Amino acid sequence: MNTNTRSDLPHPATLSMETAKIEWAELQRFFAAGNVYHLSSGQDLPLLAEKFKSDDAKHIEQLLDTGNLKLVSDTQARTWLDQKSSVWAVVVAPYVLVQNLET
Repeated sequence: MNTNTRSDLPHPATLSMETAKIEWAELQRFFAAGNVYHLSSGQDLPLLAEKFKSDDAKHIEQLLDTGNLKLVSDTQARTWLDQKSSVWAVVVAPYVLVQNLET
């Protein structure tokens, strides 16, 4: 029998449980504040959340430098809003990290 509780799990596993599909329209106030980052497909969203929580600047800078992590642009935000898109998201206050849903 598994007796682990959420607090017993390592951060990436806990953060994986905290990710959710959400409509982009619901994230507009976070986007307006400049606090939404988009992670490219193929990257690990819960791992990125852990790197934000642990303030791993080296890892985050590497993703930014390679273009795998970007602040959501006005163009991308408008496209998601117009298409009534949903994204995969996790909150690492004050940031929201999002990724395209895999189809």
